[in-house]
Amino acid sequence: MPQTLSEIRAELDARGIRPKHRFGQNFLHDQNQLRKLVSAAAVRPGEVVLEVGPGTGTLTETLLDAGAEVVACELDPDMAEIVRARNRHRLGPGAGRVTVVEADCLDGKHSLSAELLDALGGRPFVLVANLPYQAATPLMATLLERHPECRGQFVTIQREVADRLTAAPDTDAWGPIGLSMRLLAEVSQVAVLSPGCFWPAPKVTSAMVAIVPRPGPRPVEPWTAFTAFVQQVFGRRRKQLGAILGRDAVTTTGIDPMRRPETLTPEEWIRLHAALGSATPSA
Repeated sequence: MPQTLSEIRAELDARGIRPKHRFGQNFLHDQNQLRKLVSAAAVRPGEVVLEVGPGTGTLTETLLDAGAEVVACELDPDMAEIVRARNRHRLGPGAGRVTVVEADCLDGKHSLSAELLDALGGRPFVLVANLPYQAATPLMATLLERHPECRGQFVTIQREVADRLTAAPDTDAWGPIGLSMRLLAEVSQVAVLSPGCFWPAPKVTSAMVAIVPRPGPRPVEPWTAFTAFVQQVFGRRRKQLGAILGRDAVTTTGIDPMRRPETLTPEEWIRLHAALGSATPSA
């Protein structure tokens, strides 16, 4: 059974600690939502599951009960120790067991940390997590763009971030992360969670999303060059494309140079990059 709110509080009280704002610690304690997240991920017995930010381990234990092998990555030593203490009989690799990695999940913005890579060992895995808000976007992008061994991501994140993942062109939320998601994955919203599902209650609404990579090759390569180009151009999203890349150059692509980056569709981004990817956007 997942931990109740009373059990979560008791674990922290016994150690004289409180949730730490700097680590984004808002513990998901709604048991129905926890089960919904694990069900959406369709976790199979023996499957390797990456969990980032396990906190006191209530989702960890739900995953273990489902027969998963959990690699739990926790930056806060206090929380890492709670997960170890509650699961001493289940530490180590194997089905229904957990490996606790006490480290940041990322090394910079675009790669997993060495400690986490070592624990995963190159094996196929799925991400199932109530993600700390500050780590959510770079982690999701890194797994989608650089780790084909990740079969999917099933996460609880800030609803504003979820809106960016599922945004359509020519909307306020449309940006580089939404473009990457549309080109590389199927993204769907599983549930919307009120602040009361968490303790302490955050000041924002959260959402549960499923990110499933599309099969087959990427629609554009090299991907890193494409995303760098998109980031540069999107960084001037309020300017017209002609002012960013040169009016005559943009005209040759068949795209109106008076349009702005935020209006382009994924197909138009690919076309623009193919023709002008080597261009340096003007200041």
